[in-house]
Amino acid sequence: MITQILFYLFAAVLLISAATVVSARNPVHSVLFLILAFFNAAALFLIAGAEFLAMTLVIVYVGAVAVLFLFVVMMLDVDFAELRSGFQRYAPVGATVGAILFLELAAVLGGWKFAPTATSALAAPVPTHISNTEALGRLLYTDYVFLFQAAGLVLLVAMIGAIVLTLRDRRTSRHQVIRSQVDRKPADTIEVLSVGLGAGIRELGIYRPKVVEPETVDAHADGGHGHGGHGHADDAHGSGSHGHGH
Repeated sequence: MITQILFYLFAAVLLISAATVVSARNPVHSVLFLILAFFNAAALFLIAGAEFLAMTLVIVYVGAVAVLFLFVVMMLDVDFAELRSGFQRYAPVGATVGAILFLELAAVLGGWKFAPTATSALAAPVPTHISNTEALGRLLYTDYVFLFQAAGLVLLVAMIGAIVLTLRDRRTSRHQVIRSQVDRKPADTIEVLSVGLGAGIRELGIYRPKVVEPETVDAHADGGHGHGGHGHADDAHGSGSHGHGH
C-alpha cells in the first residue's frame, strides 16, 4: 500500500515538473524543474527495483548534464525577448515538425505488442542471490561486450572530433618550449644581489627579469644552442616594450 502511494506521488510530481520545464518562462527555473524531474524518475526506478538505473540517472544527468545546462544558461546573456519575437514566423514549421513526430510516436505505439514470454517472465521468481546491478553487469560485459566497446569508440571519436574542430592555433599565443627550459642555467634568468641592512624599494628599485644583451642573443642564435630561444624571447619582449613606448 505504501509503495503504491509513493509510486503515484513520485509519478505526479514527475509529470508536473516535466510540464513546468516546458512552460516556465525563466530558463533557470526550467533547469531546476528538470533536476526535480530527474530525481523523481530515479525514485520510480528504485521502486521498480532498478537501483543501477536510478543511481546512473542521478550521477550522470543530475550531477553532470543538468548542472552543465544550469551553468550555460546562467553564464550566457541571452536576449529572450528577441528570441520570442520570431515565434509567429516559425510557428508553422514547428507545428509541422511536431505533427510529424506525433504521427511517428502514434505509429510506434500502434504497432507495439507484448512479447509472448512477457507473462511467464513476470511469473518467474526473482533470484535473491544476485543484485540487479550485478545481473546487468554480467549481461553487458558478456553477451553485449562488443556493442559496449563499439559505443565507447563512437563516443571517443566524437570527443576527438569536437576537440579538433574547436582547437585553434593562434599566432599570438605563447608556446612552452620544454627543452629550452630544461637546458637553461640559473645564471641566465636569476641575478643575486647583495642587499644591505635596512635597504628598501627606493634603494633597490623594482625587481625585473634579467635582460639578455643583444650580442649574447646573436651568439646563441649562431651557435644553435637551447639558450638562444630564451634570448629571442627576451629580445622580443624588449622590442615590444620599446615599440609601445614610441
